[in-house]
Amino acid sequence: MHGIYTGRFAPSPTGLLHAGSLVAALASWLDARAHSGQWLLRIEDVDTPRCVRGADVAITAQLAACGLLPDVPATWQSQRHALYAGALQQLVEQAWAYPCGCSRKHIESTQSVARHSAAVYPGTCRQGLNGKPARAWRLDVQAVQTALGLPALTPWTDRRLGPQQQNVSEEVGDFVLRRADGLWAYQLAVVVDDAAQGITHVVRGQDLADNTARQIVLQRALGLPTPQYLHTPLVRAANGEKLSKQNGALALDLQHPLQALNAAAQALGLPRQPEHTPIEQALKRWTKLHANTLGTAFAPKA
Repeated sequence: MHGIYTGRFAPSPTGLLHAGSLVAALASWLDARAHSGQWLLRIEDVDTPRCVRGADVAITAQLAACGLLPDVPATWQSQRHALYAGALQQLVEQAWAYPCGCSRKHIESTQSVARHSAAVYPGTCRQGLNGKPARAWRLDVQAVQTALGLPALTPWTDRRLGPQQQNVSEEVGDFVLRRADGLWAYQLAVVVDDAAQGITHVVRGQDLADNTARQIVLQRALGLPTPQYLHTPLVRAANGEKLSKQNGALALDLQHPLQALNAAAQALGLPRQPEHTPIEQALKRWTKLHANTLGTAFAPKA
């Protein structure tokens, strides 16, 4: 991609930032600064039932306490419905999106699903609803790949993880663009927003790496550019699972922001800064270190 580096941090306001989310925020901010680029803040509040009232304001304050300030005012996905509707209409007109009448329970009943895994959609409604009422809209992955001459295996190179690939049709199936409850699916919203905001580099947690192939297929279908991707190391809870709001991760204690930033920096393979170091100076030091090692970006120490 060409033009000025533009990165973003895109938290969901389903609660306050925790140690894991600060790692992703710090990584994306440092990467933008190391490239002399822009850093944007996007509040991903498209899943309104899960959003916590006031969490967006609190997240912004948490970031500010850590010295992580966006270069332009933040945006909210909840204010961008027209963009998503236009993208879906474009896909419908190409015959690359179709209505689906299947419930999650029905899809899961047709196959064995491993714990923490999602069922692969078998394309039940691809040729029609067969009398079922329409619930969601899905992307016809095979139709897109055939029409555009895309390979079955979608490849990309992660700046930290190296070469990656996924067979979206076999490992995911035709994925949802608009949900049965009428809300926009994450995949469509993030692809449309990244393109609309000119995002050239995506730096986010490794738990989102599995979404990348779907997003690349959707970018191709919509004729949108593909950013460069870097997926940061995960912070894990005591039980070994990814630290998250769902498993009770505690909100950041920002009475001492440098302590929280030092923990995040160490997860990224960057050195702790001495106690009482001003936040601005600590960020400058980490930015310089990252700028000097972009080839091995955020490789944790062995």
